Amino acid sequence: MATDLPDPQGLAATWWWPKAQVGNTHPGASYPLGMVSACAYSGAYPTGYGVYRISTEGQPTPLYDRQQASGFTHFQQSGTGAIRKYYNYFRVTPMIEPLDSLGTLWQLHDEVAEPGYYAATLDTGIRCEVTVGAKTAVHRYTFPEARSGRVVVDFSYGGLAIEHGRTVPLRAHMQSLGHGQAEGTIVMEGVPLSVFIEADTPDWRQLLWYDRRLVDGGTRLDFDYIRRTTLRPFGLIFMGPALAGQTVELKMGFSLRGTEQARANVEDELGLGRTRFDKCRSRTRKKWSSYFDQVKVDGGTDARRTVFATSLYHSLIKPCFGDDESPFWPTSGAFVFDICTMWDIYKTQIPLITALAPKRGAALLESLIRVCEEEGNFPIGYRMAKGADRFFRQGSALAHTALADGYLLGLDGIDWDWALVHMQDDLRRVYGEDFLEKDIVHPITHTLDLAYGYHCTAVIARGLGDRRLADELEQRARYWVNAFEPASGLLKKSTYYEGGRWNYSFRLLHDMAARIELAGGDDRFVAMLDSFFGYGKDPVRQLGTPPFADVDGNRDGYGEGLGLHRFEGLNNEPDMEAPWAYHYAGRPDRTAEIVHAALTHQFAPTRGGLPGNDDSGALSSWYVWASLGLFPVAGQNLFLVNAPAFATASLEIGGNEFLIETVGHRETPISSETGTPQAPQFVQSATFNGKPLDGGFITGNELHGGGRLQIELGPEPSAWATKVRPPSVSDRSHG
Repeated sequence: MATDLPDPQGLAATWWWPKAQVGNTHPGASYPLGMVSACAYSGAYPTGYGVYRISTEGQPTPLYDRQQASGFTHFQQSGTGAIRKYYNYFRVTPMIEPLDSLGTLWQLHDEVAEPGYYAATLDTGIRCEVTVGAKTAVHRYTFPEARSGRVVVDFSYGGLAIEHGRTVPLRAHMQSLGHGQAEGTIVMEGVPLSVFIEADTPDWRQLLWYDRRLVDGGTRLDFDYIRRTTLRPFGLIFMGPALAGQTVELKMGFSLRGTEQARANVEDELGLGRTRFDKCRSRTRKKWSSYFDQVKVDGGTDARRTVFATSLYHSLIKPCFGDDESPFWPTSGAFVFDICTMWDIYKTQIPLITALAPKRGAALLESLIRVCEEEGNFPIGYRMAKGADRFFRQGSALAHTALADGYLLGLDGIDWDWALVHMQDDLRRVYGEDFLEKDIVHPITHTLDLAYGYHCTAVIARGLGDRRLADELEQRARYWVNAFEPASGLLKKSTYYEGGRWNYSFRLLHDMAARIELAGGDDRFVAMLDSFFGYGKDPVRQLGTPPFADVDGNRDGYGEGLGLHRFEGLNNEPDMEAPWAYHYAGRPDRTAEIVHAALTHQFAPTRGGLPGNDDSGALSSWYVWASLGLFPVAGQNLFLVNAPAFATASLEIGGNEFLIETVGHRETPISSETGTPQAPQFVQSATFNGKPLDGGFITGNELHGGGRLQIELGPEPSAWATKVRPPSVSDRSHG
């Protein structure tokens, strides 16, 4: 099974999802927002862990029939789809077989996964444990009695065991330093990735190997030019007799700036010359706990609390922060990569990171500005790879939303005048050139992106006192209207990435009042939303396994599903903010119903308990915010308020406490705990710091400044927030 989610009921059963309901995450060891991860490696899609082939629609087909691994690799994606940079470098394999058996897949037994720690036992009886620091990894292997135990490090391997999934180093060098130490650098996808290794293997031999043959007496291997057709595997091996219960530890430090810095990272985080597994594991666990302690909830069933904690964990794995590690510019400072799904994470995950770790949020923005300075554009995606492949198809001007929020929140350490220069220039690149000439661009979603980018840039320009520039930018920000078809109230016919015009028609724009007026007013807009969310509709038949053919040779359900024009139910992120569009039309009760249905029926505390790709943490961040009764409107310094899933909750934000309290809260189990649909609750009234909150929103500054949000809940919809709407630029009286 691709997922352990039970069949949805009620409103959730009317939603249609194109992708597999599997999160594409992995259980390996990760450090919060760190540079390094480590996990058991099978070569499966897309993280290297697991059993599935590549899948982009429907249920995935298995690559293997069991959980297994050929070793333990470093640098994995988290929750992504087909990004085609699959990492999994420096595979470490403990063995009692000859080197010729390298690559064998052994079944995994007794798996254990905790924040910062992963363990499993191989068929060979070797107990394998891995933990990581921010820039380091530590392996510990406990051997059975064996005449010849081995720990093999493969410098040449990378990617996945799927078609076109393998990655090959362009250049490489490695050196055995003796006394359990070695170092080397591989250039993968144009990026130099260096490692320093220190092994606690007393009395074991230490040798280089090439093409599965030992290099006796050799201490260095150099490869100046590697092609796929000429590549032969190469690496390092530690080998010797193993007593029953003997442990071997391997410390590894990584750097994008050479082996000396990789060694320094080991020394800084772990120290040299001693075993450090337990210390590293404890330190990383404490780091995770420091983040978990910032978000506390009371109430909720065990399953709901488990899903919430897991979502918070997934939200803080990516992006990767490698301070002082940029291989593309020589100066120190922030460097952030694995911003692999910017078109998703800007809506939910970046606001969550900025709330829980404001300094990290500021560092992310600083890194984006530096990328723009060095490469000429803000990235739409930024991986550990060199080149111009920055996902321009998916979106435009997305960094502008995060920058606008950062400016309005007053994040420290950013030169906003310099940021404004880059924001303005970036609006003129790629699709922005057509937008400048024609005031509209296809794919039509880029018209919305660019108009919103102009709005976000205008916010900073006006804040910095450049009124003339702000006026010019605001004029172009109004061209979002060119993307819509007035007769239908929907976006114009165009090409759409992973969705259709309905999925993108309910974006939360900077002028939702005018957007609703364009659609024909509140009643017509609500009717459109009701149709989109399946009110009064029959349950939908979901996709099975490819090729989706029925007896007539048609693609069974696939075309029908697209033709439904239905909410994708958190399975895919283009419409993840659409439930909150009801707030702008005076129907927060509808928001409550949809969010409750998603939280109840689409997540479970099980393997595969996510409704779709986690997309680097965007989906999990959605779950965190929705459970708290909040949703960030990215780029507008705004949070919409809804019925929380917990009785009380608190967030520690930059030393300030934001407290959410409810009256009349009723516990509701999630669908994995009961087969009976549970009714939602609705906000009856709310106060913020003791004052009535008549509109369903607060500002980002109010959230970050701390305070007390008190919400009265009841079983029926009320008049709360039906008259006072969230702010729109055409109605400044609500600002």
